[in-house]
Amino acid sequence: MVEEQCVKSNKSIKMQAVALRTSRSISNEECTTRQKSDVGRAARKAKRIRFLVNGDRFCKGVVVAVTHERYRSFDSLLAELSNMLSENKHLPSGVRALFSTDGHKISQLDDLEDGKFYICSGGNNAIKKLDYAALNNVKPSRSLTKLQSTHTVLSSPSKQPYLNIIRPKIIFVVRSGTRPRKIIRMLLNKRNSPSFEHILTLITESIKLDTGAVRKVYVSSGCQITQLEQFFEPDDLFFAYGSERISQDDLKLDFEEMKTVQSHKRGLRRPANELKNGTHCMDESGKRVPQLPKTTKANRSITSSIPTKVLNRYTIGDRLGDGNFAVVYRCFDKRNNSEYALKVIKKIEVPQMSQMIENELSILKSISHPNIINLISDLVTNTDVYLITELVSGGDLFEAIARCTDFSERDIRLMTRNLASALAYLHGLDIVHRDVKPENLLVEYDINGHVLHLKLADFGLSQKVTEPLYMVCGTPTYVSPEILTQDGYGVKIDIWAAGVILYILLCGFPPFVSENNIQEDLFNDILSGTYGFPEPYWDNVSEEAKDLVCSMLQSNPSLRFSAEDVLDHPWCDEFEL
Repeated sequence: MVEEQCVKSNKSIKMQAVALRTSRSISNEECTTRQKSDVGRAARKAKRIRFLVNGDRFCKGVVVAVTHERYRSFDSLLAELSNMLSENKHLPSGVRALFSTDGHKISQLDDLEDGKFYICSGGNNAIKKLDYAALNNVKPSRSLTKLQSTHTVLSSPSKQPYLNIIRPKIIFVVRSGTRPRKIIRMLLNKRNSPSFEHILTLITESIKLDTGAVRKVYVSSGCQITQLEQFFEPDDLFFAYGSERISQDDLKLDFEEMKTVQSHKRGLRRPANELKNGTHCMDESGKRVPQLPKTTKANRSITSSIPTKVLNRYTIGDRLGDGNFAVVYRCFDKRNNSEYALKVIKKIEVPQMSQMIENELSILKSISHPNIINLISDLVTNTDVYLITELVSGGDLFEAIARCTDFSERDIRLMTRNLASALAYLHGLDIVHRDVKPENLLVEYDINGHVLHLKLADFGLSQKVTEPLYMVCGTPTYVSPEILTQDGYGVKIDIWAAGVILYILLCGFPPFVSENNIQEDLFNDILSGTYGFPEPYWDNVSEEAKDLVCSMLQSNPSLRFSAEDVLDHPWCDEFEL
């Protein structure tokens, strides 16, 4: 009897132990689930962090909402910070390292703490000894936070009024001294002119006064500039002085100085009534009408045996277009009948061809932006490269221009914003496209024929920029002066090409042409840097649109707008929905 009770007792104990283990297991699972849920919520919650600049006592920094969803890697955060702070003189090579205010180097996103301040550095050197605490006396806000793809500023104008004041603007600065005085041009924007002190520092470094730092700036009326917003008023001519005395006569230009200023301004455009040779032909009535550049497409078939691996997955449809080394087909996914584009690139024995293909694949796989064509899959064989990309059914922009599509200024503004947004994203990653042209811009339309969006395609010439590039490439009509002079170029060659496209969209013909299609004459015209807004083709185009064209077609890359400057320009900023 006792033994029986012991057996029952042992069984009871074992059952209780099993129940306890089961209960603990369930409890542990629930705990794990809760922990994962908490981690998920923590990951989704953005860390609001202010990033300052190493050695810059004026810079108040930028505030960024950091999440793992937004930044897939630590390098992607560094790339966006480089983009945001691209004009800061203390970061000539972009942001290469982050440090805490006590000098500890940050190496991963998880090291960043919400509400803290971190120092952006252009290298691995220790941070410079500054009173960063004095710069940190303002709690982080979203006033300077930017979204990478949409260029949105998450703040109300009342919190950061200067955001509505600062706009990209080219100014002329007269250096004090013996006449004729030195006159320089400078580009002001949100990145290099966030404060009055920043602009004085910028002028000091550019003008190099004998007396040292620039302490006083005047306009020709005699008014002294004392506030940031005065630099962005209608005056564009400024006189820079140090500690020396000035008189009213010092604020007047003599004949030689006036010629210098006028030559700078006149170099931006030709007289409004002048139409260049080669930009026109005769219609039936004998009237001169604009003429578009010829397409750069080869319009020849490239024979290729499409591999079974591709045919097993996709049904090949009609041919959509072709180029010098590629053919594009419509294709359908056999699993769900989704439409895509199949680009077949023929491998040929030309210098750097294999490197170009590797670059295109590498870059397409590393980027994602709503205004850049999306790569779905790829296949490389010994003779061909097969790229499956999203399909933009509206065709390319060149075809639309050739059909004499009359784009409204609203549609042109939308396409310009889309292109500038794509370029801002690429340039923030130090990627230059190098072949921005209408044939590589795909446009989607709504049922009424209005533009829905534009996407940038064909990355065959794209390149990661780590130092000045020298290879002459691109399409002649859209190449920038610095490519032709072979002095070394960077990402701003894309802005020049975008400016040429904007010019064509607004009037129907390019700013730089050659009579009888002689390439040498075309290049000489580009190097001259002069163009015009001839009547009657520009009569109905707004002055703000013309101003943006001038800012994008600056021969001097340092004065040429960046992609972010284009987005900040009033003509683009006042977007009509």
